[in-house]
Amino acid sequence: MKGVIIFTQKQTPGHVDIVTAGKNNFYHQLLHTMIITITLNPAIDKSTLITKLEPEAKLRSAEVKNEPGGGGINVSKALKKLGTESVALFAAGGHNGDMLRSLLKEEAINFKAADTKVETRENWIVLETESNKQYRFTFPGRQVEVAAVQDMLEDLQSLTPSIVVASGSLPPGLPPNFYGLIAKYANQAGAKCIADTSGEALKALQGKGAYLIKPNITELCKLLDIEKLEKDEVDDAALQVIQNGYAEIVVVSMGGDGAWIVSADEKHFAQAPVVEKKSTVGAGDSMVAGITFMLQKGMPLKQVIRFGVCCGSAATMNAGTELFKVEDVWRLYKEMN
Repeated sequence: MKGVIIFTQKQTPGHVDIVTAGKNNFYHQLLHTMIITITLNPAIDKSTLITKLEPEAKLRSAEVKNEPGGGGINVSKALKKLGTESVALFAAGGHNGDMLRSLLKEEAINFKAADTKVETRENWIVLETESNKQYRFTFPGRQVEVAAVQDMLEDLQSLTPSIVVASGSLPPGLPPNFYGLIAKYANQAGAKCIADTSGEALKALQGKGAYLIKPNITELCKLLDIEKLEKDEVDDAALQVIQNGYAEIVVVSMGGDGAWIVSADEKHFAQAPVVEKKSTVGAGDSMVAGITFMLQKGMPLKQVIRFGVCCGSAATMNAGTELFKVEDVWRLYKEMN
């Protein structure tokens, strides 16, 4: 598939125009088998290199690299690398919003952007080459109009996805229970909702019908109102979270140690492969993409978590916001199996 084509049809209630790569038959297939990703707080990720960070000095950095970012958008980018199409839903505005659309077109990522009057945020990632330390500057974003958010929910209702991945932080002004609302809309559309968020937004998912959540150990403790968990207690704690109604499946990310996947009937742990780590940016989103990829294919949970861990580990092998190289993912997965 080459280039980007904007498909338009006669406007009807519930119609959605999607910027997509491919041809009409692909467009039709996409609408009925798609994975949708939702990014409520998208960003332009700007990365650069510098020899050494010093206060008060004029610092000479490398040329800035601009990339489309935000949780769900990163998941769509990673799925594209794995050969699976998705549609990224998000709200965008201002000069950064225009750049975000342009960058996604360049990468041939299918998307539907709701227009907003506020400027899309940006993040900065600076790698100090002398120490190989990475500095990440993450900005909060601005309050998005209710109409733009409502557009995304209506788009979700208009499509027929099999999986909805809602990922990333909430912009100012949206209530913590908004991810629960997305899960509700996904269920009404007959889709499984994967929600990757944290804090109050994660706690508010209780009883909202999410299919899968991905807390780390700290977030898992908060969900259970406990101070600490030992590593050998993590799987039972995840099962308790399921019994408390947060999701059908819980993936517990343990960073360089690996991850658990737990359902009411199964528990599987995947040890993270040993790799040379250059950056952790996008590792979590890459892991979610790998999990989504395998779930879409109907693979057993044991393989789902192994592949997810391999995607996350492969992402750490690259500097900046590059996500993973697909050949690294399959090599790690083959070695793990």
